[in-house]
Amino acid sequence: MRKISASSGSFLLAVLLSSLVNSGCNKSNAPEGKAKPKIALVMKSLANEFFSTMADGAKKHQAAHVQTYDLIVNGIKNETDLAEQVNLVEQIIARRVNAIVIAPADSKALVTVLKRAQDAGILVVNIDNQLDAQVLQQARLNVPFVGPDNRAGARKVGEVLAGRLAPNDKVAIIEGIPTAFNGQQRRLGFEDAMKAAGMNIIPVQSGYWEMEKANNVATAMLNEHPDLKAILCANDNMALGAVAAIQASGKTGKVLVAGFDNIAAIRPMLADGRVVATADQHADQLAVFGIEVALKILQGEAAPANQTTSVDLVAGSGAK
Repeated sequence: MRKISASSGSFLLAVLLSSLVNSGCNKSNAPEGKAKPKIALVMKSLANEFFSTMADGAKKHQAAHVQTYDLIVNGIKNETDLAEQVNLVEQIIARRVNAIVIAPADSKALVTVLKRAQDAGILVVNIDNQLDAQVLQQARLNVPFVGPDNRAGARKVGEVLAGRLAPNDKVAIIEGIPTAFNGQQRRLGFEDAMKAAGMNIIPVQSGYWEMEKANNVATAMLNEHPDLKAILCANDNMALGAVAAIQASGKTGKVLVAGFDNIAAIRPMLADGRVVATADQHADQLAVFGIEVALKILQGEAAPANQTTSVDLVAGSGAK
Protein backbone atom coordinates (compact mmCIF):
# COMPACT_ATOMS: atom_id res chain seq x y z
CA MET A 1 0.00 0.00 0.00
CA ARG A 2 1.27 3.44 -0.95
CA LYS A 3 1.90 5.72 2.02
CA ILE A 4 0.94 9.38 2.03
CA SER A 5 3.67 11.69 3.22
CA ALA A 6 3.04 14.42 5.76
CA SER A 7 3.42 17.08 3.08
CA SER A 8 1.01 15.27 0.74
CA GLY A 9 -1.51 14.85 3.57
CA SER A 10 -1.35 18.58 4.35
CA PHE A 11 -1.96 19.44 0.71
CA LEU A 12 -5.01 17.14 0.43
CA LEU A 13 -6.44 18.52 3.69
CA ALA A 14 -6.09 22.08 2.37
CA VAL A 15 -7.88 21.14 -0.86
CA LEU A 16 -10.69 19.47 1.10
CA LEU A 17 -11.17 22.47 3.41
CA SER A 18 -11.18 24.85 0.44
CA SER A 19 -13.86 22.77 -1.27
CA LEU A 20 -16.05 22.77 1.84
CA VAL A 21 -15.73 26.54 2.28
CA ASN A 22 -16.57 27.25 -1.37
CA SER A 23 -19.60 24.96 -1.32
CA GLY A 24 -20.89 26.72 1.80
CA CYS A 25 -20.57 30.13 0.14
CA ASN A 26 -22.66 29.00 -2.81
CA LYS A 27 -25.67 27.95 -0.71
CA SER A 28 -28.96 29.84 -1.22
CA ASN A 29 -31.25 31.01 1.55
CA ALA A 30 -33.72 28.25 0.69
CA PRO A 31 -34.33 25.62 3.41
CA GLU A 32 -31.46 23.16 3.74
CA GLY A 33 -31.75 20.31 1.28
CA LYS A 34 -34.55 22.01 -0.67
CA ALA A 35 -34.63 24.02 -3.88
CA LYS A 36 -35.79 27.62 -3.83
CA PRO A 37 -39.59 27.81 -3.84
CA LYS A 38 -41.17 28.89 -7.11
CA ILE A 39 -44.03 31.38 -6.76
CA ALA A 40 -46.43 32.32 -9.55
CA LEU A 41 -48.14 35.70 -9.53
CA VAL A 42 -51.38 35.66 -11.55
CA MET A 43 -53.05 39.02 -12.14
CA LYS A 44 -55.88 40.55 -14.09
CA SER A 45 -55.33 42.72 -17.19
CA LEU A 46 -51.78 43.97 -17.63
CA ALA A 47 -53.26 46.64 -19.93
CA ASN A 48 -54.49 48.24 -16.72
CA GLU A 49 -51.70 50.36 -15.25
CA PHE A 50 -52.61 49.20 -11.76
CA PHE A 51 -51.58 45.62 -12.55
CA SER A 52 -48.47 46.53 -14.51
CA THR A 53 -47.40 48.50 -11.42
CA MET A 54 -48.20 45.47 -9.28
CA ALA A 55 -46.05 43.27 -11.53
CA ASP A 56 -43.13 45.72 -11.36
CA GLY A 57 -43.31 45.78 -7.57
CA ALA A 58 -43.24 41.99 -7.39
CA LYS A 59 -40.28 41.76 -9.78
CA LYS A 60 -38.30 44.28 -7.74
CA HIS A 61 -38.99 42.32 -4.56
CA GLN A 62 -37.81 39.07 -6.16
CA ALA A 63 -34.68 40.79 -7.50
CA ALA A 64 -33.86 41.86 -3.95
CA HIS A 65 -34.46 38.28 -2.72
CA VAL A 66 -33.05 36.36 -5.65
CA GLN A 67 -31.55 33.70 -3.37
CA THR A 68 -34.84 33.17 -1.56
CA TYR A 69 -37.40 32.40 -4.27
CA ASP A 70 -38.10 32.32 -8.00
CA LEU A 71 -41.00 34.24 -9.52
CA ILE A 72 -43.28 33.69 -12.50
CA VAL A 73 -45.45 36.68 -13.48
CA ASN A 74 -48.59 36.32 -15.60
CA GLY A 75 -51.65 38.40 -16.44
CA ILE A 76 -54.56 38.37 -18.84
CA LYS A 77 -55.23 40.72 -21.75
CA ASN A 78 -58.78 41.77 -20.91
CA GLU A 79 -60.38 42.13 -17.48
CA THR A 80 -63.34 39.98 -18.54
CA ASP A 81 -61.38 37.06 -20.01
CA LEU A 82 -62.01 34.60 -17.19
CA ALA A 83 -61.25 31.61 -19.40
CA GLU A 84 -57.77 32.94 -20.08
CA GLN A 85 -57.06 33.37 -16.39
CA VAL A 86 -58.32 29.84 -15.66
CA ASN A 87 -56.04 28.58 -18.44
CA LEU A 88 -53.08 30.45 -16.91
CA VAL A 89 -53.67 28.72 -13.59
CA GLU A 90 -53.90 25.33 -15.35
CA GLN A 91 -50.53 25.98 -17.02
CA ILE A 92 -48.99 26.97 -13.71
CA ILE A 93 -50.26 23.79 -12.05
CA ALA A 94 -48.50 21.82 -14.78
CA ARG A 95 -45.27 23.71 -14.02
CA ARG A 96 -45.39 22.42 -10.44
CA VAL A 97 -44.87 25.71 -8.69
CA ASN A 98 -44.91 25.86 -4.89
CA ALA A 99 -47.39 28.71 -4.54
CA ILE A 100 -49.86 30.78 -6.56
CA VAL A 101 -50.53 34.38 -5.51
CA ILE A 102 -53.63 35.43 -7.43
CA ALA A 103 -55.71 38.54 -8.06
CA PRO A 104 -58.76 36.75 -9.50
CA ALA A 105 -60.74 38.37 -12.29
CA ASP A 106 -63.91 36.89 -10.77
CA SER A 107 -64.61 36.02 -7.14
CA LYS A 108 -66.43 32.78 -7.98
CA ALA A 109 -65.28 31.49 -11.36
CA LEU A 110 -61.65 30.90 -10.30
CA VAL A 111 -62.40 28.79 -7.21
CA THR A 112 -62.68 25.44 -9.05
CA VAL A 113 -59.27 25.67 -10.74
CA LEU A 114 -57.66 26.97 -7.54
CA LYS A 115 -59.05 23.91 -5.74
CA ARG A 116 -57.28 21.78 -8.35
CA ALA A 117 -54.09 23.68 -7.59
CA GLN A 118 -54.43 23.03 -3.87
CA ASP A 119 -55.18 19.34 -4.50
CA ALA A 120 -51.93 19.23 -6.50
CA GLY A 121 -50.06 20.43 -3.40
CA ILE A 122 -49.78 24.08 -4.42
CA LEU A 123 -50.31 26.81 -1.84
CA VAL A 124 -52.84 29.49 -2.89
CA VAL A 125 -52.82 33.07 -1.58
CA ASN A 126 -55.56 35.50 -2.66
CA ILE A 127 -54.79 39.21 -3.16
CA ASP A 128 -56.64 42.32 -4.37
CA ASN A 129 -60.06 40.83 -5.18
CA GLN A 130 -61.36 38.52 -2.46
CA LEU A 131 -62.71 35.12 -3.45
CA ASP A 132 -66.32 34.43 -2.54
CA ALA A 133 -66.50 33.01 1.00
CA GLN A 134 -69.52 30.78 0.34
CA VAL A 135 -68.05 29.28 -2.84
CA LEU A 136 -64.75 28.65 -1.03
CA GLN A 137 -66.61 26.87 1.75
CA GLN A 138 -68.53 24.72 -0.74
CA ALA A 139 -65.25 23.77 -2.43
CA ARG A 140 -63.61 23.12 0.97
CA LEU A 141 -60.85 25.49 0.00
CA ASN A 142 -59.11 27.57 2.66
CA VAL A 143 -57.29 30.53 1.12
CA PRO A 144 -55.78 33.47 3.05
CA PHE A 145 -56.69 36.89 1.66
CA VAL A 146 -54.34 39.88 1.63
CA GLY A 147 -55.85 43.17 0.48
CA PRO A 148 -57.56 46.45 1.30
CA ASP A 149 -61.00 47.31 2.66
CA ASN A 150 -62.47 48.48 -0.64
CA ARG A 151 -65.75 49.61 0.83
CA ALA A 152 -64.10 51.90 3.37
CA GLY A 153 -61.75 53.31 0.73
CA ALA A 154 -64.57 54.01 -1.71
CA ARG A 155 -66.64 55.68 0.99
CA LYS A 156 -63.75 58.08 1.72
CA VAL A 157 -63.58 58.97 -1.97
CA GLY A 158 -67.34 59.43 -2.14
CA GLU A 159 -67.34 61.70 0.89
CA VAL A 160 -64.85 64.04 -0.79
CA LEU A 161 -67.03 64.14 -3.90
CA ALA A 162 -70.15 64.81 -1.81
CA GLY A 163 -68.41 67.85 -0.36
CA ARG A 164 -68.52 69.42 -3.84
CA LEU A 165 -72.24 68.76 -4.38
CA ALA A 166 -75.61 69.84 -2.99
CA PRO A 167 -78.21 67.49 -1.47
CA ASN A 168 -80.39 65.76 -4.08
CA ASP A 169 -77.86 66.31 -6.88
CA LYS A 170 -77.98 63.53 -9.45
CA VAL A 171 -74.94 61.20 -9.41
CA ALA A 172 -73.94 58.06 -11.31
CA ILE A 173 -71.87 55.03 -10.35
CA ILE A 174 -69.92 52.98 -12.90
CA GLU A 175 -69.02 49.70 -11.21
CA GLY A 176 -66.48 47.04 -12.15
CA ILE A 177 -67.31 43.43 -13.00
CA PRO A 178 -70.54 42.80 -11.05
CA THR A 179 -69.36 39.39 -9.78
CA ALA A 180 -66.02 40.72 -8.50
CA PHE A 181 -66.04 41.19 -4.72
CA ASN A 182 -63.84 44.29 -4.78
CA GLY A 183 -66.12 45.87 -7.39
CA GLN A 184 -69.16 45.11 -5.24
CA GLN A 185 -67.49 46.62 -2.19
CA ARG A 186 -66.48 49.81 -4.00
CA ARG A 187 -70.01 50.27 -5.32
CA LEU A 188 -71.35 49.85 -1.78
CA GLY A 189 -68.81 52.34 -0.43
CA PHE A 190 -69.84 54.93 -3.03
CA GLU A 191 -73.49 54.28 -2.23
CA ASP A 192 -72.81 54.67 1.51
CA ALA A 193 -71.32 58.12 0.95
CA MET A 194 -73.96 59.27 -1.54
CA LYS A 195 -76.90 58.14 0.58
CA ALA A 196 -75.44 59.75 3.69
CA ALA A 197 -75.13 63.05 1.78
CA GLY A 198 -78.66 62.83 0.38
CA MET A 199 -77.69 62.42 -3.27
CA ASN A 200 -79.95 61.10 -6.01
CA ILE A 201 -78.27 57.96 -7.42
CA ILE A 202 -79.31 56.92 -10.93
CA PRO A 203 -79.24 53.15 -11.76
CA VAL A 204 -75.74 51.67 -11.45
CA GLN A 205 -74.11 50.40 -14.65
CA SER A 206 -70.93 48.38 -15.23
CA GLY A 207 -67.86 49.45 -17.19
CA TYR A 208 -66.22 46.06 -16.51
CA TRP A 209 -63.05 47.82 -15.27
CA GLU A 210 -62.19 49.01 -18.81
CA MET A 211 -61.72 52.56 -20.09
CA GLU A 212 -63.51 52.18 -23.44
CA LYS A 213 -66.53 50.43 -21.95
CA ALA A 214 -66.79 53.06 -19.21
CA ASN A 215 -66.54 55.79 -21.84
CA ASN A 216 -69.55 54.34 -23.66
CA VAL A 217 -71.52 53.98 -20.42
CA ALA A 218 -70.68 57.53 -19.30
CA THR A 219 -71.64 58.94 -22.72
CA ALA A 220 -75.04 57.25 -22.50
CA MET A 221 -75.55 58.49 -18.94
CA LEU A 222 -74.74 62.08 -19.90
CA ASN A 223 -77.17 61.94 -22.81
CA GLU A 224 -79.97 60.40 -20.74
CA HIS A 225 -79.41 62.63 -17.71
CA PRO A 226 -78.40 66.15 -18.85
CA ASP A 227 -78.59 67.33 -15.22
CA LEU A 228 -76.04 64.75 -14.02
CA LYS A 229 -73.55 66.30 -11.56
CA ALA A 230 -71.01 63.54 -10.92
CA ILE A 231 -69.78 60.09 -11.95
CA LEU A 232 -68.10 57.76 -9.44
CA CYS A 233 -65.95 55.08 -11.09
CA ALA A 234 -64.84 51.90 -9.33
CA ASN A 235 -61.34 52.18 -10.80
CA ASP A 236 -59.21 54.89 -12.40
CA ASN A 237 -59.17 53.13 -15.76
CA MET A 238 -62.92 53.72 -15.99
CA ALA A 239 -62.52 57.24 -14.60
CA LEU A 240 -60.30 58.03 -17.60
CA GLY A 241 -63.13 56.92 -19.87
CA ALA A 242 -65.65 59.04 -17.95
CA VAL A 243 -63.43 62.14 -18.15
CA ALA A 244 -63.13 61.69 -21.91
CA ALA A 245 -66.91 61.35 -22.25
CA ILE A 246 -67.48 64.51 -20.21
CA GLN A 247 -64.97 66.43 -22.31
CA ALA A 248 -66.60 65.21 -25.55
CA SER A 249 -69.98 66.39 -24.29
CA GLY A 250 -68.64 69.85 -23.49
CA LYS A 251 -69.29 69.46 -19.76
CA THR A 252 -65.76 69.60 -18.33
CA GLY A 253 -65.99 71.32 -14.94
CA LYS A 254 -69.76 70.78 -14.79
CA VAL A 255 -69.73 67.02 -14.12
CA LEU A 256 -67.31 65.78 -11.46
CA VAL A 257 -65.49 62.44 -11.53
CA ALA A 258 -64.08 60.21 -8.78
CA GLY A 259 -61.99 57.07 -9.20
CA PHE A 260 -60.09 54.38 -7.33
CA ASP A 261 -56.44 53.15 -7.61
CA ASN A 262 -54.31 56.32 -7.99
CA ILE A 263 -52.65 55.23 -11.22
CA ALA A 264 -50.13 57.64 -12.76
CA ALA A 265 -52.43 58.52 -15.67
CA ILE A 266 -55.05 59.97 -13.33
CA ARG A 267 -52.72 62.31 -11.41
CA PRO A 268 -52.71 65.22 -13.90
CA MET A 269 -56.50 65.12 -13.74
CA LEU A 270 -56.40 65.27 -9.95
CA ALA A 271 -54.11 68.27 -10.23
CA ASP A 272 -56.36 70.21 -12.61
CA GLY A 273 -59.66 69.21 -10.99
CA ARG A 274 -61.08 66.95 -13.70
CA VAL A 275 -60.99 64.17 -11.09
CA VAL A 276 -62.00 65.06 -7.54
CA ALA A 277 -60.51 62.11 -5.64
CA THR A 278 -59.20 58.58 -5.87
CA ALA A 279 -57.92 55.92 -3.47
CA ASP A 280 -54.40 54.51 -3.34
CA GLN A 281 -54.19 50.83 -2.41
CA HIS A 282 -50.46 50.76 -3.18
CA ALA A 283 -50.33 48.52 -6.23
CA ASP A 284 -46.54 48.23 -6.07
CA GLN A 285 -46.76 46.56 -2.65
CA LEU A 286 -49.96 44.54 -2.85
CA ALA A 287 -48.46 41.50 -4.60
CA VAL A 288 -45.38 41.75 -2.38
CA PHE A 289 -47.57 41.38 0.71
CA GLY A 290 -49.09 38.23 -0.78
CA ILE A 291 -45.71 36.82 -1.76
CA GLU A 292 -44.37 37.38 1.75
CA VAL A 293 -47.33 35.53 3.24
CA ALA A 294 -46.74 32.64 0.82
CA LEU A 295 -43.04 32.44 1.75
CA LYS A 296 -43.83 32.33 5.47
CA ILE A 297 -46.32 29.50 5.00
CA LEU A 298 -43.86 27.57 2.79
CA GLN A 299 -41.28 27.94 5.56
CA GLY A 300 -43.62 26.19 7.98
CA GLU A 301 -45.61 28.99 9.58
CA ALA A 302 -49.35 28.55 10.04
CA ALA A 303 -51.58 30.22 7.47
CA PRO A 304 -52.57 33.63 8.84
CA ALA A 305 -56.03 35.10 9.11
CA ASN A 306 -57.08 37.48 6.36
CA GLN A 307 -54.88 40.59 6.36
CA THR A 308 -56.19 44.08 5.61
CA THR A 309 -53.72 46.30 3.80
CA SER A 310 -53.78 50.09 3.71
CA VAL A 311 -55.88 52.17 1.32
CA ASP A 312 -55.34 55.93 1.39
CA LEU A 313 -57.47 58.80 0.15
CA VAL A 314 -55.95 61.00 -2.55
CA ALA A 315 -57.90 64.24 -2.96
CA GLY A 316 -57.58 66.38 -6.06
CA SER A 317 -57.33 70.13 -6.54
CA GLY A 318 -60.24 72.03 -5.01
CA ALA A 319 -61.49 69.09 -2.89
CA LYS A 320 -62.90 70.08 0.47
